[in-house]
Amino acid sequence: MQSEQILNVLYIVAIVAEAMTAALAAGRRSMDWLGVAMLGAITALGGGSVRDVLLGRHPLTWIEHPSYLLVTAGAALATVFIARYMHHLRHLFLFLDAVGLVVFTVIGCNIALALGMPYVIVIASGMISGCVGGVLRDILCTEVPLLFRAELYATVSILAGALYIGGQYAGLPHALAMGIAMLTGLALRLLALRYGWSMPKFVYTEKLH
Repeated sequence: MQSEQILNVLYIVAIVAEAMTAALAAGRRSMDWLGVAMLGAITALGGGSVRDVLLGRHPLTWIEHPSYLLVTAGAALATVFIARYMHHLRHLFLFLDAVGLVVFTVIGCNIALALGMPYVIVIASGMISGCVGGVLRDILCTEVPLLFRAELYATVSILAGALYIGGQYAGLPHALAMGIAMLTGLALRLLALRYGWSMPKFVYTEKLH
């Protein structure tokens, strides 16, 4: 129960951080306040919503907990007033984004496990939860999604999900399996940011005649 409470607290922190970073993206596109609030909520809750739709799980998380809409939209709007100070917090938000990635991944895996899904679907569910919100944000901001720009992002989510499932399959206590998966994923994401690690890129420039 204690591990679930910690996960819930980290989830709230993560969706707030995701909503605030999305608000900055909205500001760079000169969106109005409604656009800022919507982009914040979509980014923070979109991954979980897509996961639930694909898994046939109802009600969706934000419908089951409407307060999440208020929290994310409110966090996005609050960013409007503190945006001038946000550059001082850049490293903090990169850290919180990494935390959000692994937290969303574990939550997504848990939900798929509870539905009795095969392990490959469980890991995919974790990746969708962790990554799709950012994809939706980038698409709405007319940018190539971060997920497709070679950064170690989806890879981190897949690894964290696999470690989480592997730990439980090996009979580790739930809290320990969760801790190992999240800390390993978090460390890999932060190291990738620090040293610029990325996946190999496919570059094709030859013109077709």
